Amino acid sequence: MDIEFTKMHGCGNDYVYINGFTQKIDGDKKPDLVRKISDRHFGIGSDGAIFINPSDKADFEMEMYNADGTRSEMCGNGIRCVAKYVYDHGMTDRTEITIESFDKVKRIWIDAVDGTAKSVKVDMGKPVLKSSEIPVTVPPAVILNGNESRDDNRVINVPITVNGYEYHMTCVSMGNPHAVFFMDPDKTDIEGLGSVIEVHECFPARTNVEFVRVDDRSNIHMRVWERGTGETMACGTGCCATAVACILNGLTDRQVTVHVLGGDIEVLWDENDGHVYMTGPAETVFNGVISV
Repeated sequence: MDIEFTKMHGCGNDYVYINGFTQKIDGDKKPDLVRKISDRHFGIGSDGAIFINPSDKADFEMEMYNADGTRSEMCGNGIRCVAKYVYDHGMTDRTEITIESFDKVKRIWIDAVDGTAKSVKVDMGKPVLKSSEIPVTVPPAVILNGNESRDDNRVINVPITVNGYEYHMTCVSMGNPHAVFFMDPDKTDIEGLGSVIEVHECFPARTNVEFVRVDDRSNIHMRVWERGTGETMACGTGCCATAVACILNGLTDRQVTVHVLGGDIEVLWDENDGHVYMTGPAETVFNGVISV
């Protein structure tokens, strides 16, 4: 079977994109297919794969898989690339569209130059902060820590024991779970800590893990260990979760530039509507056909 694809990335967070309008692949075959094409030695090489499908709820649907073949609820860099794909391929001529992912619909604004999408802004919605909805299971006594009442069970600067050491995390869901740690990413064993935290018993659905250094009120550096993939060069939802975590801890203003290994992503947590807005690049690498 020959499959046409497009390799794209947002700040180095790369996925293989497959047009589900024109190519029909059985759902039970997709996890194995994704594992094969994501392999950086024997496949195309990517952080996963995204199928662009018709939607009954939005203009398009994004069906996203991690490199290990598991489904994921949302991908911030991925959704920007989906917007670029449908615009550049003439599947829409509008610069404001909607994209569904895991039954959630996001509003998208495309900044186009000479018929080509250059950057994309996404309304990522309100961050989820209630522990049971992230989900993260932390005893209420630990969350409260004897200091203040958090009736909504927010996990802000809460201790967690990993490999016998205590660290502090702030947990946020942007449609997928994130645990943010304020530790200099350039002085941290990203794989050693990230791989253990991802599957820690307090995360029933596993988690993405961010390691963050705050430079000033408007700039932060972040590296990410992505659930089901490992360290990637960027994570759009991770940038959003990190910005929210910084604001919750009083470390930054509401608009920040998140510097990741693959570039920069702008994040605004709007105090008026409570939504998080993410703006960043989307790039096409190459098109091809793979036989599977």
